[in-house]
Amino acid sequence: MDDTGKAPFDIDLVFRLLREAVAKLPKAAMFELRDRGHGTPFEQLVAALISARTRDEVSLPVSERLFAVARTPEAMAALDEARLIGLLHGATFPEPKVRDILALSRHIAAAGAVPDTLEGLMALRGVGPKIAALTLGIGFGKAAISVDIHVHRIVNRWGYVAAATPERTMRALEAVLPERYWIEINERLVPFGKAICTGERPRCGGCLLIHQCRQVGVVPTRPDEAGPAAAPSPRRPSPRRPAAR
Repeated sequence: MDDTGKAPFDIDLVFRLLREAVAKLPKAAMFELRDRGHGTPFEQLVAALISARTRDEVSLPVSERLFAVARTPEAMAALDEARLIGLLHGATFPEPKVRDILALSRHIAAAGAVPDTLEGLMALRGVGPKIAALTLGIGFGKAAISVDIHVHRIVNRWGYVAAATPERTMRALEAVLPERYWIEINERLVPFGKAICTGERPRCGGCLLIHQCRQVGVVPTRPDEAGPAAAPSPRRPSPRRPAAR
């Protein structure tokens, strides 16, 4: 370690520590859906669209409720808009999401397959870089980096990249992150960011990654948020003045 208490940044060590840190935390919704049997490209695409601006605790049961009724583009396209809005109850912005789901379901049903490229997925209505990358990574098993608010915040806080937006963070990560971690980074950093490396008042003092993280932009308000590098040094007692005579 250097004189700041930080070790050289080792991405392999970081991922080993991340796996340990999140082992007992709830999984990110898309990965949990995959493990519950909803890992097809179409299901991942629809669920990722539902999850936009919706908490995992909501998007997970909403997606499962929808997939109990329709799991293929043909079955989804056959549902009417009112039925779909009811099935998406609880998710944010259900009406525009239903229109997007119906449009992409009809397109995919006509085409015969979900597009398997970032460009092809982003040509679908309502699909941005994050949704496309999740679909490629989880649904197709193709290396793709999905950058949400947690991934964006944490990798910049580490000092691993320096980028102002999630889109720029994705491009920066593509240049430095080993491809073997492209899918996993979202899987680990979503629960890590929700429970430990939070946007406000991150729990730095008890974080397993404290010696790797540069804590860029972290302004500790308590000693336990500072970590070993930023913790204030103990004050030395002032010398006693001789008693007045």
